[in-house]
Amino acid sequence: MANPDLNLLRALDALLATGSVTEAAARLGLSVSAMSRNLTRLRKVTGDPLLVRAGSRLVPSPRAVALSAEVPALLAGVESALARDEHGLELKTLSRTFSLRANEGFIHRFAAPLLQRMLSAAPQTRLKLAAKRVKDGTPLREGAADLEIGVLGEFAPEILTRRLFDDEFIAAARPGHALLDAPVTPERFANCLHVVASRRGQTTGPVDEALARLGLVRKVVAVVPGFPDAMEIARRSDVIAQIPRSVLSPDLVGTDLPVSVPGISVSAMWHPRFDVDPEQKWFREMVFETVLKSTGEPS
Repeated sequence: MANPDLNLLRALDALLATGSVTEAAARLGLSVSAMSRNLTRLRKVTGDPLLVRAGSRLVPSPRAVALSAEVPALLAGVESALARDEHGLELKTLSRTFSLRANEGFIHRFAAPLLQRMLSAAPQTRLKLAAKRVKDGTPLREGAADLEIGVLGEFAPEILTRRLFDDEFIAAARPGHALLDAPVTPERFANCLHVVASRRGQTTGPVDEALARLGLVRKVVAVVPGFPDAMEIARRSDVIAQIPRSVLSPDLVGTDLPVSVPGISVSAMWHPRFDVDPEQKWFREMVFETVLKSTGEPS
């Protein structure tokens, strides 16, 4: 048979078990005529009569007798292979490396509590973290990353997503910075020195556009690839860092920007081929629970 029909295997199993077209049809919920057609097809496929009439009943051919010992096991194997996996995870013995792509700010804030949560439940798991330099669905498509965290944009259309939390940009400064001595006005803010975090090396953005509408220009003295780098400069100098509120380090002081800029929504992204995989689902839940507990977002 060039294109095997698994329904024929079920029909053959019922016919061999009952030795009756009528009883086999009843067992599978088919009409007698439909089962007769199945028997005709089976005879053609096997090149054997399989069941032949002997008076008022059907008796198996030698080939049918041989098949009766094989078909049930074949059918059970097929059903087992195609059955939904209902087995629970054995977390204590789960040994697997899970990979997560995210920006440095997310890694800085959430990596440690996420790893602690994972190891508490599944002590043999490992976490592989990779900084996300550009928006690219290839790592998820190819399985190089299990999960990606970031701001949605133009992305692979098939990717599945879940919103984690909303965020906003703030100004971060070292304790005692002169900017914090009085209300932060656009003019006072623009007169400070600034560090910008940009994966693409850009020196301007929405903050600069908002300041420009007021006739103001800020002085950007440094561009770094990630928010932790920007905070390190702010921590050790009089330079102001523009960062998401969610990544603010406790040894810095955060203050609202004196101009209005769009907020961001942080989401988790994964490929649909791993959507129902039990281990992947567990890992995603570990990430979701860690983030939601830390941010206070509703689950």
